[in-house]
Amino acid sequence: MLRDFQRLLNDRGLVTAPKMAQLIWKEGIRPDLIVTSPARRAIDTARFFGLQNGIMDDHFVPEPAIYEASPMDIMRVISKLPDEATTVFLFGHNPTFTEVANQFTENHFDNIPTCGIVQLESSAETWRSLYENNTIVKKYWFPKEVL
Repeated sequence: MLRDFQRLLNDRGLVTAPKMAQLIWKEGIRPDLIVTSPARRAIDTARFFGLQNGIMDDHFVPEPAIYEASPMDIMRVISKLPDEATTVFLFGHNPTFTEVANQFTENHFDNIPTCGIVQLESSAETWRSLYENNTIVKKYWFPKEVL
């Protein structure tokens, strides 16, 4: 049996991830940077979004701190992002990503589903200065609702 870290995308993930990547592409959202948990299923999901945007694996930033992270860990990862990257795709895990998203909205998410996407918009001038008073959930896409 594979450890959680090594788990592959299941059949549903293999169908959903490329469709969600295409949906975001059609929305006109293009990443300057892709940062992903080093867990296999996160990398595989990020790969679909990278391919849709012409970004190969060697341009991904694997971030070990995302795996088994707390919301504070994720905020630390965000604070260290390079300021020249204005649009970053971050791939990680629940329940942490749901908890992070809930910091930026009054409309509580019970759970961001697998391959759910939450877009944040911020007036922060640097990643280090991003916090709940200058950042909001702009939009979200959940597979069962949009596919």
